[in-house]
Amino acid sequence: MHLVCGDKTLDLSRPVVMGVLNVTPDSFSDGGRFQDIGQALAHAHRMIEEGAALIDIGGESTRPGAAPVDAEEELRRVLPLVSALAHRISVPISVDTAKPAVMRAVIDAGAGMINDVLALRTPGALEAVAGSRAATCLMHMQGEPRTMQVAPHYEDVVREVHEFLRTRRDACVAAGIGRERIAIDPGFGFGKTMPHNLSVLANLDRLLDLEVPVLAGLSRKSMIGKITGRAVEQRVYASAAFATIAILKGARMIRAHDVAPAVDAVKVATAVLTGEAE
Repeated sequence: MHLVCGDKTLDLSRPVVMGVLNVTPDSFSDGGRFQDIGQALAHAHRMIEEGAALIDIGGESTRPGAAPVDAEEELRRVLPLVSALAHRISVPISVDTAKPAVMRAVIDAGAGMINDVLALRTPGALEAVAGSRAATCLMHMQGEPRTMQVAPHYEDVVREVHEFLRTRRDACVAAGIGRERIAIDPGFGFGKTMPHNLSVLANLDRLLDLEVPVLAGLSRKSMIGKITGRAVEQRVYASAAFATIAILKGARMIRAHDVAPAVDAVKVATAVLTGEAE
């Protein structure tokens, strides 16, 4: 299995880790830490040294209750970093955005993937990606960031997430985005309660019949805090545990703030699946 990300191809014959790089003042985990471009570049290189197979840059927080920013501000945050990294790293760059104007600009600057919490449903988003060679990751979210955790409800969360992602995958294919450029994300913590999240994780392998790579983003999530009682910066071990489960359930990419522990977790889970070390 592989994912075509612009001029780079991500080998997913073994699961990989996506390193998170937020250049926002208000992200739930690392907001404000990497707004300086020098610090952001250094952190990107550090994550690659620790084994990240791609870097995911975010310029707008999608935590519950987060205030939206306009495209101009989002571009001010992410575009200089994408432009700088595109000439300095060998792994694909992903940008976490739902805005078509941002998508087009970062793809032109060298981004190889668009990671969209709205699954390319914003008018013009499908066309922005279809007109390029970039990959996309389509995420499930009930509601929108400011209100998604107010009272999420499902009749059957696993079935509804599966159906949504199948529909969005098909919309991408119809728009000219080949399956080799599509990944899916069930959206842990996005319009879902603790039981919803746990049910989706326990049944993550149900998404495998969509025949595109599954990305799992569980790193440092509030559900970990509810289970362990630990603060955000103390959720490394539980995040690695969740990453292990996700890989055993079929995920091919793990989105992680703490790359080295996630890489180790992925290696252990993959060894169990394959019966051999790398």
